[in-house]
Amino acid sequence: MPRPANTNFSVGNVSSNTFSPDKIDLNSAKSNPERAEVLRKSSALTVLGIDPGTGIVGFGVISYIKGNPKLLDGGVIRTPAHQADELRLLTIYNSISEIIAQHNPDVMAVEKLFFARNVTTAMSVSQARGVILLAATIKGVPIAEYTPLQIKQALTGYGRADKNQIQEMVKIMLRLTQIPKPDDCADALAAALTHVQTLHIPPKVLQ
Repeated sequence: MPRPANTNFSVGNVSSNTFSPDKIDLNSAKSNPERAEVLRKSSALTVLGIDPGTGIVGFGVISYIKGNPKLLDGGVIRTPAHQADELRLLTIYNSISEIIAQHNPDVMAVEKLFFARNVTTAMSVSQARGVILLAATIKGVPIAEYTPLQIKQALTGYGRADKNQIQEMVKIMLRLTQIPKPDDCADALAAALTHVQTLHIPPKVLQ
């Protein structure tokens, strides 16, 4: 299936056509750490990570097989700043829907919004986030949400890790030769990696 027309990919061409994941019970895994560890080591999982935005939406698709994460695809969706909001949101919705159709993820991991001051930006990103969640829901993809603090803790074990540290961990965990660019893509992959990490981290660590 061709990639979304309005999507700018920057990680490289990674084919996942031969990957057919086994479905697992994510709710059971999260509530039972011992079962989660078994699933982590024996099951296949495809996770679509999303870094929400209006001008740029980062996305990253990883597989997780026997405890080993692997990059399948990644990049960003761009929308022109001069377009009407409804057209930008439509672009995001259609592109996310096509990515879901292409990779058939078991779950979508989305970074939660956290804005301390800029209300205008928060409202704009919230609209984009809404159509992203809608696209996943319509396609029947479960949604997992993680705060920036949870992502930092899951990937580095340190709640005050900076962006460079997070991106370096993304590179290391996915065995890449360089940090994925742009930053939005790396952030999306961090969300996806956080999800597979939480399958075997006690919930209280991420609260």
